[in-house]
Amino acid sequence: MTERASGGSEGGARVLVAGATGGLGGRIVRALAAGGTPVRVVVRPGTPAARTEPLRRLGAEVVAVDLHHAVTVRDACADVTCVVSALNGLAGTMLDAQTVLLDAAAAAGVARFIPSDFALDFTQTAPGRNRNLDLRREFHARLDRAPVRATSVLNGAFMDMLTGPMPLIQFGLRRVLCFGDPDQPLDFTAMDDVAAYTARAALDREAPRILRIAGAVTSARGLAQVAGEATGEPFGILRLGGPSLLTPMIALARTLAPGRSQVFPAWQGMQYLRDMFEGRGKLDPLDNGRYPGLAWTGVREVLDRR
Repeated sequence: MTERASGGSEGGARVLVAGATGGLGGRIVRALAAGGTPVRVVVRPGTPAARTEPLRRLGAEVVAVDLHHAVTVRDACADVTCVVSALNGLAGTMLDAQTVLLDAAAAAGVARFIPSDFALDFTQTAPGRNRNLDLRREFHARLDRAPVRATSVLNGAFMDMLTGPMPLIQFGLRRVLCFGDPDQPLDFTAMDDVAAYTARAALDREAPRILRIAGAVTSARGLAQVAGEATGEPFGILRLGGPSLLTPMIALARTLAPGRSQVFPAWQGMQYLRDMFEGRGKLDPLDNGRYPGLAWTGVREVLDRR
């Protein structure tokens, strides 16, 4: 994607990416490198070469730093115009390590910061009902107090999860799970598309505080139709009750399988589904058109890859 971003791209920009060995972070590095942007990535000391060599082959400068050591992180931020965080974890990562990264960026004079907020619109959800969104909400407040221009990219749910850990589409049963209204709009964006958009936002000097994108806005009924087209078999709706049914299910799951050290235990996925089917995390308005030339992956394309 080499088109010039609206609002003015930064000439001679260098972007630092944290969390580049993860699925989204690696895609962001690839998207930046494809556009000719110099990229520096920070990885934990001792990260295996098998995880860093793909980044080096993309042309990225790989720097090993302890994300809890402010001085070395600040040094890694030197001569950088934007820091992009694709870190993923619990409070120790999303709050502690990201705060060190933010403070280091400010100390190094970095102009812009994109946090690891890639999720539903947590600015519209209720506090205390979704652990991972609460962590983003708390860091969001810290970021608003920092002397760095920030841009959050919100993308709904990752579309790629429809064929993996998100059990909405039950292929064996030929049913799509539904909690409440089967026509409730749901936001999905493929990880490749999130990465391409984030790469453009990293170069956009005038990017606003929040950018909202959705590669597809569909519903349980829409998912059933597309799943039927992809498989050649008719799919129906399996309505399990209203979104409120998920609340006791979440409580039970947290008791039986607390998964306190897991980033995405089963009950966390239920919290996301509750926010989606309640419409609380709905993205509106969408900023898909801010960067012309980006192609958006559809649900059918993702299902065809399974």
